[in-house]
Amino acid sequence: MEKIIKELYETIINRKEAENDGSYTKYLLDKGTNKILKKVGEECTEVIISCKEDNKEEQINEFADLIYHILVLMVDRNISIKEIEEELIKRSKKINNFKGERKNIEKL
Repeated sequence: MEKIIKELYETIINRKEAENDGSYTKYLLDKGTNKILKKVGEECTEVIISCKEDNKEEQINEFADLIYHILVLMVDRNISIKEIEEELIKRSKKINNFKGERKNIEKL
């Protein structure tokens, strides 16, 4: 999976730098951060809904959509895969890092 994620990330960067290639990726990047954030939010919701149902194929499709849109957001925000990788490595070395239960969202 690592290879395809990196290839997709590079494709997104290339689409960002392209003139007007007519791609959905270029459209999102041209529309800007708010449009991309909206799509990430929609895809998160679709992942949640698909996981409430018993349709693995639909879940796989929705996870793929979410990963794609997160990569677009990363390119938009100029965050590299390497930076995320480094953060995950750093976190993986921590132990006893549980901060307790999160606050109930209804009480915020």
